[in-house]
Amino acid sequence: MELNGKVTHFLVVSCVMAISGGLMFGYDVGITGGVMLMDDFLMKFFPEVYERKSWNPKDLDSIYCKYNDVKLQLFTSFLYLPGVLATLFASHSNREMGRKPTMVIAGVLYLTGLGFTVSAQYLCFLILGRFLSGWGIVMANQTVPIFLSEIAPSEIRHGLNITLTFISVIFGIIIASLVNYGNNQWIKFGWGWRLSLGLGGIPALILIIGCFFILETPNSLIERGCLQESKTVLRRIRGIDDIKEEYDEVYLKTCEKAVEHPYRNLFKRRNRLPLVIVALFQMFQQFTGINVVIFYGPLFFNTLGFGNEGSLISVIIISCVYLIATMISIYHFYDIGRRLLLVQAGVQMLLGLVGIAIILFFKVPDHSSGLGMTYEFLLVVLVCVFVSAFAWSWGALGWWIPPETFPVEASLAAQIFTSCVNLLFTFAIAQASLSMFCYLKFGIFLFFAGWVMVMTAFVIFFLPEMKDYPVAELSNEAWRNHWFWKKFDDENLPPRRRTRRTG
Repeated sequence: MELNGKVTHFLVVSCVMAISGGLMFGYDVGITGGVMLMDDFLMKFFPEVYERKSWNPKDLDSIYCKYNDVKLQLFTSFLYLPGVLATLFASHSNREMGRKPTMVIAGVLYLTGLGFTVSAQYLCFLILGRFLSGWGIVMANQTVPIFLSEIAPSEIRHGLNITLTFISVIFGIIIASLVNYGNNQWIKFGWGWRLSLGLGGIPALILIIGCFFILETPNSLIERGCLQESKTVLRRIRGIDDIKEEYDEVYLKTCEKAVEHPYRNLFKRRNRLPLVIVALFQMFQQFTGINVVIFYGPLFFNTLGFGNEGSLISVIIISCVYLIATMISIYHFYDIGRRLLLVQAGVQMLLGLVGIAIILFFKVPDHSSGLGMTYEFLLVVLVCVFVSAFAWSWGALGWWIPPETFPVEASLAAQIFTSCVNLLFTFAIAQASLSMFCYLKFGIFLFFAGWVMVMTAFVIFFLPEMKDYPVAELSNEAWRNHWFWKKFDDENLPPRRRTRRTG
């Protein structure tokens, strides 16, 4: 439906806030690997790791175990540990208080955690700060996309939300990589790691300040029974008086989603199939192995003989490739089709992972001192091959496909379930990656290659092509007509037998 309206300052500020929310998350994801590479940071909190890093490779049991430390992995994984509770809290806060207060709480929590982290003198405060920052990030990631989708005009809503959310996260990763490189080059006084982490507070401050210049969304006001105020807000957001048609649409959609028991409804018989699909997609996304590169890229390259500078430059190159590939996915997946993208990317990821494993097997023994320039270049190329394939497939589609499997009345609860499952698997991979690299060596990439084969086979045999269906019919017709999933459709299942109690 074409709706009239102006580009008001409320929409502009909302876009800025969406960008800041994505930057906050992306920056925090990208900054940790470079910080863990800094000698001053390791000396203060992880002296055993610093000692192993300083040794000659011949004196180590294996170079693959240089960074193997449970507490060091906690520095990364604790960002995702509060994920489930934070997601549920954000859902409750959005429903009871609205989008604006929830975003303010998210920003304050992130800044509080950042304060603990940047000023930490002991490991316990460092980890506590990561926990609080993770709580804030999860709340922001849950709320900012909802806020933007409810503020933006319907004709640009989907594209604007997806573009700003995904692109800003990757821009955050690139900025973090550049900051780490700059600190490694120019900050030599022992506080470079504090500066790297502290700069993450800038997008959080923008998010908090921006909340004082925006209005609550009409959808949120309708949810809480403020109908007259919601009409006034919609007029101000659009900059026009004639908002009846859009208001009726917003009111209808909000009422459709406002079920009495959303989580109980989510686990009804008709939603069990979508739940399975969602859980599998989130597990598959994490078991591609992408977070070994995104979280621990600098440590991975440094382990293989790259210097600090070479490791950080490699990560910058890979992050830029990630951005370009994501933009390809955003603007072309409707034309190409989800299945074709996922299958093609599965083959490409498999080639990249196996190629990396082969180089490590033949050229990086336990006491290797370096690959040499030719193989270093080839390794970066293979990582780029892998990352680009992930970015235009599971990176974006892993989030787009799950909501398309649920009916409207279960969509909000489904979004929360999707986030919870993803965060649980993200925590597990973040906590295990360096240990897996130590014990499996090159085999870690064969491990993930095996999973890529499994998920590609799943796509070939069990994922229907959705590009030929209207968005409104995806949750019904696309899955109901599939040769396998139609067996589990309510219309094809016998009714439950109900037994009457006697006596």
